[in-house]
Amino acid sequence: VQLVESGGGLVQAGGSLRLSCAASESTFSINAMGWYRRAPGKQRELVAEITISGGSTKYADSVKGRFTISRDKAKNTMYLQMNSLKPEDTAVYRCNARYSDPALFDSWGQGTQVTVSA
Repeated sequence: VQLVESGGGLVQAGGSLRLSCAASESTFSINAMGWYRRAPGKQRELVAEITISGGSTKYADSVKGRFTISRDKAKNTMYLQMNSLKPEDTAVYRCNARYSDPALFDSWGQGTQVTVSA
């Protein structure tokens, strides 16, 4: 499955952005999808994750209450609604797909830049 992100950009602090991650085919074989980010000089961190079948979610403490992850199975697309953005949210955001078959490697998108100005 190929993943293509969109929706990044430049926004002022307090603003909002919505990221999309479109899968090239059905997400039937995928157990969960998530958003990761890497800021300059920092390690990659999991921002949010959602299971495809049940829609269970989890979030990094730093984004709880501000970000919302969702998925549209019919469109094979995952979203990340980001509100009340802060300069520390500035990073490259990449979407990830983890397969139900543990023998398969994860799929990754190419990444999209999110920049939040003070």
